[in-house]
Amino acid sequence: MNAPRLNRTGEHSSICAICVIRGSHGRGFSLVELLVVIAIIGALVSLLLPAVQGARETARRSSCTNNLRQLGIATANHVATLGHFPSGSEAKAHPGAPIAPWTLYRWSALAKLTPYMEQSATHDMLRLDLPLYGSNLQVTPENADAVRLVVGDFLCPSDFGRAVSDDFGPTNYAACAGSGAGGGSPRNTDGIFAVNSATRSAEITDGLSKTALFSESLLGEVRGSDHDPQTQYKFVFTAPLTETLCSNTIQWNVSELRGFAWVNGEYRCALYNHRLTPNATTPDCMGVAISGAVSVRYTPYGWRAPRSSHPGGANLLTADGAVQFVSDDVELATWRALATMQGGE
Repeated sequence: MNAPRLNRTGEHSSICAICVIRGSHGRGFSLVELLVVIAIIGALVSLLLPAVQGARETARRSSCTNNLRQLGIATANHVATLGHFPSGSEAKAHPGAPIAPWTLYRWSALAKLTPYMEQSATHDMLRLDLPLYGSNLQVTPENADAVRLVVGDFLCPSDFGRAVSDDFGPTNYAACAGSGAGGGSPRNTDGIFAVNSATRSAEITDGLSKTALFSESLLGEVRGSDHDPQTQYKFVFTAPLTETLCSNTIQWNVSELRGFAWVNGEYRCALYNHRLTPNATTPDCMGVAISGAVSVRYTPYGWRAPRSSHPGGANLLTADGAVQFVSDDVELATWRALATMQGGE
């Protein structure tokens, strides 16, 4: 062990711990050498962080894939029990309110699947025999508590995973209503899901493995005055939709954020289509048929793409229960063909 250094008066000389640090062989490291070591460590950390973040995203994407698989299993159980896929949304007469718009029932496929995916307690809280919205356009009191539930199975871990509405629990997953034909109509669609649909497996002549069932979408966010097509959508007060209407409108809906309600079977919540490719730079567009007969009044229309935080694409569940990752660069014609169940592609 080195003896302490003494100065001429016999006192210990001060040695700057920063300027000179004794090595294992007694030679000191200079400040420059220390800074070089720090720089090397910093470079190694900067190389390691993306790998760590990539590993975390891989785990999150795997969990998201598993959520979709569970939806596939629940859907298969629904088909096995009832003989058909759940409806994408509902529209029917309100008991005791003959002039109330039928479309306010609006229960989603996700709501119908809850008893088939270990969410029986959630299902038991829902009054699906009543409309989601009353004639005052507010949630029916009997359902107010149930629809606020945040269901973890309906949330992708790559997103921020919290409610975007005070009145509803959110969803990252939506049922496929087809290619977006008919100006984004949710009725008589060319996909498995539609208003009051009850599609049977035999009707999917394109094949279960070639027909989209569910995909994912980012929850809505408001970021100042900027409009992000990944988290926000345009809105028009008319329907059906057209390219001109959607491109020309300057109206963005920042109050009912995308994915705000898993119980709601409209395009901004638990329904989507393949009009646009995954993570398209073109904004989603929603509309509403405000007038018309009581059976169709307030029907929501939409062109809504899958959107995700997964780099390069989004997860897609097909009707056979398989999950695949679809690239943002998928050919549009192929993408739309995947949404139809009787297209003969």
